[in-house]
Amino acid sequence: MGKIENAVNWMISTANNNIHGYDQQYRWGEHGDYDCSSAVITAWENAGVPVKTNGATYTGNMYSVFKKCGFADVTKSVNIANGQGIKRGDVLLNRNHHTAMSIGNGQIVQASINEKGTVTGGKPGDQTGKEFYIRSYYNYPWDYVLRFNEQDNTKTKKSDQEIAKEVIAGKWGNGVTRIDNLKNAGYNPDTIQNLVNTYMSGKKTEYAIAKEVIQGKWGNGSDRIRRLRNAGYSPEYIQKLVNMMM
Repeated sequence: MGKIENAVNWMISTANNNIHGYDQQYRWGEHGDYDCSSAVITAWENAGVPVKTNGATYTGNMYSVFKKCGFADVTKSVNIANGQGIKRGDVLLNRNHHTAMSIGNGQIVQASINEKGTVTGGKPGDQTGKEFYIRSYYNYPWDYVLRFNEQDNTKTKKSDQEIAKEVIAGKWGNGVTRIDNLKNAGYNPDTIQNLVNTYMSGKKTEYAIAKEVIQGKWGNGSDRIRRLRNAGYSPEYIQKLVNMMM
């Protein structure tokens, strides 16, 4: 199952379970409740698209973060007035007030309002059946329609080692720009920097050492530990890599 289906299914199953209602104070599922933006953000985060990890927190910053995480702005290719052209998984966004997700067949799913008609102070869970629910498409009005590009995001991801070599070659920028570029592409900047430092110093990478350990080049037991430490490597980390490779 792809990420789009995972995100849609999370929204549908959450809406169909009345333990989940609407609240803006406890909006990240602390008591089972969400608001409009936290619901959509959580659905995609749980589906493996790191929108929350990359800073999406409310409708006002969703557009920029979702674009960085593989979503395309398809607003001009659909009819917002009647929903024609909107596909399953499309994110409907009013930057100032509301967001929802299309589930196809002219329906959307959304977290809307609590049983008091307010945004806080209600009981946990869906008391009315319309706090977090599925309904027919309507134009809120929406400012944007965002569509996840599943095909582009299923391409084979390069290894950390390959990325580190590209960083050395200057392909990822410098400073904060490099960090942002690496995060948005799904890489850990600290891990990449450690590899860069290793390559630049001429020292073998932990991965290379782990392979040598498997080949028996570093001895065994306390002798291996001593030799690795003397060479500037963490025996514990090398052992973890060895366990992963075996």
